[in-house]
Amino acid sequence: MNVLVAGGAGYIGCHVVRELKTAGHQVVVVDDLSKGHIAAVAAADLVIGDISDRRLIQRLVREQGIEAVVHLAADSLVGESMQDPGKYFRHNLGKGAEFLDALVESGVRRLVFSSSAAVYGEPVSTPISEDHPTQPTNVYGATKLMIEQMLAWYGRLKGLQWISLRYFNAAGADPGGDIGEDHFPETHLIPLLLATILGQREQLAVYGDDYPTPDGTCIRDYIHVTDLARAHLLALEQLAAGRPGGIFNLGNGQGFSVWAVIRAAEAVTGCRVPVAIAPRRPGDPAVLVASAERARQLLGWKPRYFRLEDIIATAWQWHRTHPDGYPGERRQQS
Repeated sequence: MNVLVAGGAGYIGCHVVRELKTAGHQVVVVDDLSKGHIAAVAAADLVIGDISDRRLIQRLVREQGIEAVVHLAADSLVGESMQDPGKYFRHNLGKGAEFLDALVESGVRRLVFSSSAAVYGEPVSTPISEDHPTQPTNVYGATKLMIEQMLAWYGRLKGLQWISLRYFNAAGADPGGDIGEDHFPETHLIPLLLATILGQREQLAVYGDDYPTPDGTCIRDYIHVTDLARAHLLALEQLAAGRPGGIFNLGNGQGFSVWAVIRAAEAVTGCRVPVAIAPRRPGDPAVLVASAERARQLLGWKPRYFRLEDIIATAWQWHRTHPDGYPGERRQQS
């Protein structure tokens, strides 16, 4: 297929692009580079632009013969969403609606959406399945849930075939070591850990040690980014074959506390991590662990990276060989 990947120059996006191209699909990336990197998609056709630019999107669909879309473009910082909710409603929802309109008006009827476990909020039960109540505790999660609701309406009214992939915690890097996680500012635990080990940070902040968990720190389900990327390929194949769409969780089904991740990183790198306890971040649930049984059964998806140490090892390979991120984009950690 000819596939348009929105946000394809970002962390997860560039791994999705690689998976699609490896499978033989023709890929065009549209990205405003507010968070993405040109070097991450050097082997793909990159168009620098905004997903809310209807003329641009319609031109790309027409000229490139786009048959399907993967939509990963979004603002995604939980803390920022609680401090500046308007930005998240404008960018994630407003631009998302413009993007959907441009696609359906151009005749595109297949879309895979990058959603989040943040739609669930505080879990009522674990592991979390797709029919778990959705009660987001942060604005970022609320916008993801609202876009899913938009997709359902576009499906009913415009004939859009869609799949929403609810990620749990993406981690790791491509085993080849040439693409990986490079955010600024960085908020994800594993890259912050590795930056501390590399001496780019004085210490690691642990946000809250008084959660109702065995060691007091948050518990998360970590899924390797390459496993995530493969799920997008399978989702597109699902839609192309006319099989059912809908919502799918993506996770390992295992929960690891912040302290467990720290110990695993120390084991992988052979280095100790200096830690400072900080206040909880608003909107952070105590536990998020997935049930991905629906994806296994309907998409034929199965994670290849189960061990936390293996996930961290691929991230460590990327960070120690790219301590300043992608070439030509040196940044100071704060």
